[in-house]
Amino acid sequence: MTVLYVDDESIPRIIFDKIFGSKYNTLMAESGPDALEKLAALEDDLTVVITDMRMPGMDGVDFLAEAHKKYNNLACFILTSMDQDEKIHQAETDNLIEKVFNKPLNASEVEAAIEEALSRVA
Repeated sequence: MTVLYVDDESIPRIIFDKIFGSKYNTLMAESGPDALEKLAALEDDLTVVITDMRMPGMDGVDFLAEAHKKYNNLACFILTSMDQDEKIHQAETDNLIEKVFNKPLNASEVEAAIEEALSRVA
């Protein structure tokens, strides 16, 4: 199982890896297109994807929509600093994402969601 964390800012990626890198196989991506390339190289039974919503070029929901077209072994989560907008709400309704995390990241909340996703495939 791999946890793919997608954020265009380097500091959140570094923090995420420091928190979760010893517990899970973590992989970092700095954009939606970068994350799609990294997903293509994975052969895991399950990939947990946590992506920032606001990123240049391709936002988190658009990235996850593309990822879901190609891969069916994803448990997807959005991380946002803004109030939930209609696009995020629609992604939840369409079962594109399982949960929305608010910034700043709550490590115990994220870990609980990862563990829940793992328990569904174990």
